[in-house]
Amino acid sequence: MLINLVKDSVLQCFCHTCRAPLPPAAHRRSAPVKKAKTKPRSKQPKKVKFITTEIRCQEKGKSGFAYEVILADPVCETPPKRPVSPNNKNVSAENIEEKLKAAEERRLSLGANKMAALASKMSKIEEASKKKDEQTNQFINQTKEALEQKMDAHAEKREAYLNDLKAKLKDHLESVEKTRLTLEQQTSEVRTAVEEKLKTAAAQRDENIKKMLDRLREHEDQVHRVRTGMQEKVAQLEVQIQNKLESAQSRREQLEQEQLEKLRNHERRAEMVRQNKERLSNQSEEQQTASSG
Repeated sequence: MLINLVKDSVLQCFCHTCRAPLPPAAHRRSAPVKKAKTKPRSKQPKKVKFITTEIRCQEKGKSGFAYEVILADPVCETPPKRPVSPNNKNVSAENIEEKLKAAEERRLSLGANKMAALASKMSKIEEASKKKDEQTNQFINQTKEALEQKMDAHAEKREAYLNDLKAKLKDHLESVEKTRLTLEQQTSEVRTAVEEKLKTAAAQRDENIKKMLDRLREHEDQVHRVRTGMQEKVAQLEVQIQNKLESAQSRREQLEQEQLEKLRNHERRAEMVRQNKERLSNQSEEQQTASSG
């Protein structure tokens, strides 16, 4: 071994001017390693000696080099002590039975711990589902109450608006009736004056009668125009009221559809939560069945 190491060291050049490559050491694996016949655990490890060398290169001439090999002091390391293996030859059936009982107790304890953890998890899931159901019911009740309040407020506003329109229309009709009565009174007064003038002025009777009749026709035309205008305004007001009522009804139906859609979406989410809960419970039951099997 020492000769091979020195030979390899000599073949390798360590100078900075020339670095000759080291040839493959085929001789290192030439000797096959013999296998130990005894058990590896009972055999002590071999003592390995590491020899540190120092090689100095000095140029002697043009034809070659001179080398000086310096060997270090031998090193001997004490191998670590191997722990004494226990003697297993004196194992009795009672010890085996005790170990089996201890293993069975450990297995039962682990199973009980798993079941307790699973029961705790299921109780948490049930509490969460109950809380979710309570929140869902509370949200549904609040939504219904809010919708009913909005519908009541809308109905009250609509009723107030209709009452206001009716009051305005009533006032307008009363004013029209007062105007008609005034015009009729004026007409009667004019007729009375005409009759008196006819009695007093026989000479100008025809002309005055003609003039008064013209004035009466014009007055009646004016009354007719006023009455027609009032009727048109009343019809327009009735059309406006009907349009507003229809728009209010459509808005109410739209609000009802939106609230119903919100309720359907909430019920879908509640159904999804319930399905997730059932899936989790089924998975826990399958896990429990698998652990028990």
